[in-house]
Amino acid sequence: MSSSTDGVKIGLEIHCQLTSLNTKMFCNCSADYRGKPPNTLLCTVCAGLPGSLPVLNKRALEAAIKIGLAINCKISNKSNFFRKNYFYPDSPKNYQITQYDKAGGIAIANEGYVETNLGGVRITRIQMEEDPGKLQYEGSITTSSNTLIDYNRAGISLVEIVTEPDLVSPKHAREFLNTIQSIVEAIGECDSKLDGSMRADANVSISNGRRVEVKNISSFKEVERALNFEITRQKTIQAASKMETRHWDDVRRVTVTLRVKEDEEGYRYFPDPDLPPMDISNDYIEQLKNLLPELPEKRFIRFTNDIKLPGEIARILIKNKVVADYFEESLKYENNPKLISSWITTDIMGYLNRNNINFIDLSIDAKSLATLAKSVSDSQINEYTAKSILLKSISSNDHIDDLLKSEINNSVTFENLLEIIEKVLNDNSKAVADVKNDPQAIHFLIGQVMKATHGRADHSKVKELIEKQLK
Repeated sequence: MSSSTDGVKIGLEIHCQLTSLNTKMFCNCSADYRGKPPNTLLCTVCAGLPGSLPVLNKRALEAAIKIGLAINCKISNKSNFFRKNYFYPDSPKNYQITQYDKAGGIAIANEGYVETNLGGVRITRIQMEEDPGKLQYEGSITTSSNTLIDYNRAGISLVEIVTEPDLVSPKHAREFLNTIQSIVEAIGECDSKLDGSMRADANVSISNGRRVEVKNISSFKEVERALNFEITRQKTIQAASKMETRHWDDVRRVTVTLRVKEDEEGYRYFPDPDLPPMDISNDYIEQLKNLLPELPEKRFIRFTNDIKLPGEIARILIKNKVVADYFEESLKYENNPKLISSWITTDIMGYLNRNNINFIDLSIDAKSLATLAKSVSDSQINEYTAKSILLKSISSNDHIDDLLKSEINNSVTFENLLEIIEKVLNDNSKAVADVKNDPQAIHFLIGQVMKATHGRADHSKVKELIEKQLK
């Protein structure tokens, strides 16, 4: 594990919604709450009305165990649910069904470990719990005169991944979050592209200071920004003197006090009497382990060892399962990993990022990209022309096949190329003479030919033909 030179300690609490589930964690209400009219997906169990009885969604247990296995946790053979009592408006029951690791409580998974490029991070536990409702403010949380509550989200299945304070910088925290994101997406239990599906609270302290929790952070990028601000604030005041919970204001990019941090005793944890303890057999755990797909780190090793991709390229591809799958699908049609991976990680992803477009919405299918790569391999067009076609297709939604056909029809024939080369050599006798004394001078002649063909000729072929003519 790495260590901070200025005593910075960061721990994260990552809340992953189990978006693969059709229903909530303890009832049959639909889990598809996004875009639905407020407070329409709510039943007696969600609201915690007297006499209602929660029943655990078996798929939630399965997903939690798979996530635990994927991040090297020990899966508990016995686990149980607790009630965490708090009186906030987003909790209709005035308590949250969660898990606890004290007073006889056992979380579903413990003692994991995740490697990142910036250092390893220990996982304290993974606990299953229900999501609260969603508060909506008229303006900022600190200035709003009214608060609206939508309970459609209440009861949605969550796993909370709690780390040890092993993260030593805001950059390290963001890298870790990206790693966790790639893992849960590879498993298929959490779609991070859905609004609010992955959220993180950060705990941070510096030397001789108390721990401060920062909540209400909207994205992983904002986590890094919030931590940078909070560390600077704590250094300015010579470390925090009290534990507190602060809100990240992403408009002003500052943290502001929400409340003094509660002690665990304040939540009055006790075992939920409506939910019996879970007995989880080793055979069941092994079955779920065998269902795990290839995880990002194993895919990285395969990309670098078997496909021979550079490490930095492979690392970009495996961060997003959709991107990595697209890359491998392209290779089924044209085995040119170097060219295809370069186009994906630079040209395609660059354009999509600049225009705030998700990769899943890319208009070019994997087969079409492979067709374009094959046209380069077959010397029908050069790489420069292929890249121009690629970018035009992305920006205009014109099909690559149509653009490629048009380009090939207008391409320079062998006979035309010979004529152009002959003319360039005749018009540049001095440069021809210079080549005899300085072989590097040939690049001027190549440039003149490429200019005359509007970049459509194959660079290596032009060089070969000029050299042949000059012998």
